[in-house]
Amino acid sequence: MSRLENYGKVKDLFRMFYALIDNYLNTFPKPPKVIVLDVDPSLHYCHGHQQMSLFNAHEDEYCLMPFYVYDGLSGKLITTVIRPGKTPTAHEINALLKRIVKKKERFPKTRIIFRADSHHSKPEVHNYCDNNGLKFIIGQEPNPVLNRLFANTISQAKLRYANTRKPCTVFASATYQASTWSKPRRIICSVIVNKLGVEDVRYIVTSFENAGAKYLYETVYCGRGNAERYIKDQKTGLNSDRTSCNKATANQFRIFLHAAAYQMMHALRENILKGTSLARAQFDTIRLKLLKVAAQVQVMKTKTIFHLPKHFPIQDIYEKAVRIFTAIRT
Repeated sequence: MSRLENYGKVKDLFRMFYALIDNYLNTFPKPPKVIVLDVDPSLHYCHGHQQMSLFNAHEDEYCLMPFYVYDGLSGKLITTVIRPGKTPTAHEINALLKRIVKKKERFPKTRIIFRADSHHSKPEVHNYCDNNGLKFIIGQEPNPVLNRLFANTISQAKLRYANTRKPCTVFASATYQASTWSKPRRIICSVIVNKLGVEDVRYIVTSFENAGAKYLYETVYCGRGNAERYIKDQKTGLNSDRTSCNKATANQFRIFLHAAAYQMMHALRENILKGTSLARAQFDTIRLKLLKVAAQVQVMKTKTIFHLPKHFPIQDIYEKAVRIFTAIRT
């Protein structure tokens, strides 16, 4: 394994990158109307001198922070890309989007929505999305100008809480242009006052002009929270954060293998295990209950026979999976 992961060249890694995207696109029987790209860097701790490892002050650790890219509507993995342990730059984000959009050419009528947290709100990213037909909805860091712009909204939420003594949420939208932005853009403000009377003010920037502020924030933007669950499946169920090689190319090869494993496990759960007790199970549960089955191995002259136990807890699910795989193979 060590020799294999260190053997891959950069051109081989690019081929694997595009193969993962092709695998994702091949899951659609017909072109989808929309694809939501959930992009989220995730922490990989470093315990040596790996290339690209940097000290992250927020995490107080040396780490890598690879991009994880998911289909926000289905949880399918699109790709993963290794990167240093720091806030992503506009160049990194645009390079990733450019390569994904390139493969999407086979679905020319499909709309792409880019969804991410405030670390991805860069003027260059906004402009790239505008120039390439992507819609975006991205978190926006608070600042004094935004707080003044939405001062009435914040006051309204405080007043509503003062009158009712119950938690409340108020939404509003306005047009805003930062000094580095090429044009004014729509900002959505969410003000949540909890049961203790403490307000939580959050902003998002979006290219959606007509949809309601409440819908865009609660339904569209907050849907990206599922990406944390997908990353948990990949890191805890498939150990995708095992990036302990010294070379960055070797670690990229490793996370590509984990990405391929995620795509296979997701397909298994969504198709083979549909309608069973494991249809919504985490990957580590599927691995422990379905894949780790004891067997007696009998090696013969011309073949090897695996004798499975006559009885075990989810034998019916296992038999269903075997029947489907046998039908696919034949």
